[in-house]
Amino acid sequence: MKLLVGLGNPGREYATTRHNIGWRALDTLLADQASAFATRADFQADIAEWRAGGEKILLAKPLTYMNRSGEAVQRIVGFYKIPHEHILIVHDELDFPLGRLAFLAEGRPGGHNGVASIQERLGTTAIPRLRIGIGRPQDQRPVDVHVLSSFTPEEERTAQEILKRAANAIRDWVAVGTTNAMNQWNKKETIGP
Repeated sequence: MKLLVGLGNPGREYATTRHNIGWRALDTLLADQASAFATRADFQADIAEWRAGGEKILLAKPLTYMNRSGEAVQRIVGFYKIPHEHILIVHDELDFPLGRLAFLAEGRPGGHNGVASIQERLGTTAIPRLRIGIGRPQDQRPVDVHVLSSFTPEEERTAQEILKRAANAIRDWVAVGTTNAMNQWNKKETIGP
């Protein structure tokens, strides 16, 4: 079994924000599947199941808010006994421009509180991640305001394209693993607005 964790915040007011691009990537992945997300209070997450090549894939969107994502992930991992290398965290990345994505096999959270929460709760930085660029603010607004803002209409068009690309990248990660997915996807060009 593998676990895909999309990071975001619950609530309609956060649905289209930059910080929720991890949730949106999992929604895009499931768009053409028969499966749908359902709330599991015991996991503090919305959960869906997907089968790929006969393997059960669990998708999770923590409902604990970004900074406490590790609480939900720890419950799921503990219940299903999922090895860390079979987990993929999908999240927004300030240091990438919108339109770029890349896998990371392991590493420190780089200021991302959701990733930090998961790493702290699971006791390791060796958890694969798919980072989806949202870009840094081009104006003087603070980063926390930027990540909780929605994309402009022009940016949203680019976001839709990168979400489709992210869904394909996730499918490849499930099929071929982290190293091969990195080799295939980390060299792809950034999609421009």
